[in-house]
Amino acid sequence: MQLEREPAAQLEVSEAQFIARLVARDESAFNELVIMYERRVFALVYRMLGRRDEAEDLSQEVFVQVFKAIDQFRGESKLSTWIYRIAVNLCKNRTKYLSRRHAGAQDDVDAMVDRVPLSAAKGVSVGDVSRPDELVEGMQLEAVVKHAIGQLDPEFREALILRDVEDMSYEEIASVTGLPDGTVKSRIHRARGQLRALVEKVMGEKVRGGK
Repeated sequence: MQLEREPAAQLEVSEAQFIARLVARDESAFNELVIMYERRVFALVYRMLGRRDEAEDLSQEVFVQVFKAIDQFRGESKLSTWIYRIAVNLCKNRTKYLSRRHAGAQDDVDAMVDRVPLSAAKGVSVGDVSRPDELVEGMQLEAVVKHAIGQLDPEFREALILRDVEDMSYEEIASVTGLPDGTVKSRIHRARGQLRALVEKVMGEKVRGGK
């Protein structure tokens, strides 16, 4: 049994040592941190905001905030969870700002999406498509889903992305968002319902129940 615990213990010691270097303002440690997390942070922020220019700026701000606040990290969660929490909070603030600034604005995806049969688009991939029109329909469905996620209520979009895109556990999402587990599960359930309704509205067919 002790042998099974050693790898986890070693990881905890390794992370603790790394955090100590960050707290000591070790420049090389911060460079390592950026290398380890920049892609993951950018991907999360981009999915939350839906705009590459905003995501690039905000991703940099995440690491600025990590640098400023590292002294406040108490080790009550994993370092990655704490970084995600900072990213999510910054995204929330930015989303509020953008919604006030661009109230009523519509994404260009609206003009790109035609009404296509959902049954024809399901399960389509580049590897098994024999007809160009099927590939186009599959791409249209992907565009519709991405656009629909962007139309979700912010708190539901956040929960859906963390669970279904970032593949976080309910416990991890609760830690990132500061919400009770029950609220997290409720928001994910409602987000999936909203997403299904939005996709059905555009595609014109019923979407099978998700996970």
